[in-house]
Amino acid sequence: MTERSMQEPTLLLLTALADAPRHGYALIQEVAEISAGRVRMRTGTLYGALDRLLQQGLIEVEREEVVDGRARRTYALTEGGRHVLAAETERLRAVVAEAERRMAAAGPNARQKKNPRVRGAFA
Repeated sequence: MTERSMQEPTLLLLTALADAPRHGYALIQEVAEISAGRVRMRTGTLYGALDRLLQQGLIEVEREEVVDGRARRTYALTEGGRHVLAAETERLRAVVAEAERRMAAAGPNARQKKNPRVRGAFA
């Protein structure tokens, strides 16, 4: 997983589990908080991602309980998941450092040339 960049929902879920185990609804809330409200996971997306992360061995079910007549699973980051998250964090840190280095080298008044083939928000 460290060869390619991690998908944002995966990164956010692993980050949400980095400090404490959480159940599904708490994960939805944590992802929204971590992303400053930019990412709002729907339950179908969440549980699909959790199943994939379970199969990959990055998370585990810490406990299952019944709350108000409903089954609730609490998920925790595995040691492998912690290593993958640390590697992705380091990869992102290196990308940010390189972006900052290049922007500083260009100077504060540097302007990006417009590409006539690029339209929209990035033009």
